[in-house]
Amino acid sequence: MSWLHDPWQRLRQSFAENRLPHALLVIGEQGVGKRFFADQLAALLVCDQPDLAKGERCGRCKQCELTSAQTHPDIRRYAPEKSRMIRIDQIRALSAFAVASPQVARRKVALIDRADQLNINSANALLKTLEEPVSDLVLILLQETGRPILPTIRSRCQTQAIATPSAGQASAWLQAQLEQMSLESPPTAQQCDQALALAANAPRLALEYLTGDFMTQRQDALEQFRQFMKGQVSVGEAARPFKALGLEASLWLFEGWAADLARLCAGGAARDGEAAEMLGFLARNNPAWRAHELLEMIHESRSAGVYNVSPELEAGRLLIAWQRLMPVKRAVTKQVSAR
Repeated sequence: MSWLHDPWQRLRQSFAENRLPHALLVIGEQGVGKRFFADQLAALLVCDQPDLAKGERCGRCKQCELTSAQTHPDIRRYAPEKSRMIRIDQIRALSAFAVASPQVARRKVALIDRADQLNINSANALLKTLEEPVSDLVLILLQETGRPILPTIRSRCQTQAIATPSAGQASAWLQAQLEQMSLESPPTAQQCDQALALAANAPRLALEYLTGDFMTQRQDALEQFRQFMKGQVSVGEAARPFKALGLEASLWLFEGWAADLARLCAGGAARDGEAAEMLGFLARNNPAWRAHELLEMIHESRSAGVYNVSPELEAGRLLIAWQRLMPVKRAVTKQVSAR
């Protein structure tokens, strides 16, 4: 992942100079490689004989063997389980891990995947650990761009942003991964370009799209969306494909269309070429603030996701909001003069 080179070198230098922070907040868009970056850093931190000049683990010591097998006892990962939030009992487990002695390595590493999905209780519990750092613990928190976390948590972490790669970098990485997978029916160049466009050049997300059901489900959702906007199907029928997508993927899709609508209103181009005609029609008939109003509604739906709301009901609510952007057909009445 060539786009990770510069941030990796900065951390490598900090590690070599013994200036690595006790808590690192890694920020980037979904699918740009934050988790891969964090995993590589964790492996480097527990390695017995790391090459600090190159920023590489040795790959031969006991720590590296355990890391490669994903069984290292001094590396713990915390992520949402069975819900969309990281619960307080998970953070309590992290706190106990923090104060315990390392089992086999010189230090411990705790990774919080989606620190933006800490609920208020778990965030406050984590704050206590951040306020009293342990010398042999490094915390790595991952945050998706645009997803808020408590300012008090952010202020106690060193921030490392992961930039989205260029189109060329993303395409080259995606092609290399697909070749390694030796798929029976590899996606075409056009399908790869479409997946990258939908993923906003986030290559790992594009790979997930191409190797899963997203592209087919998205096509179904777009077709029902079009028909609903024309008044050809009910809101319940139009919402069904979004239920199959799930809440997060549905909101990502709606967010992309709303962002495209904002771009078109401002004279730009849509990223989703297949939706461009419909969105262009809406852009010609609505002021730009309507697109931003939709984006706000989508953000509200994402916040409501912590309460395990129904993807179908949320999709229905957003579809109705979209339909309000359609121009009202006014009946033409003939003026008959009184005689």
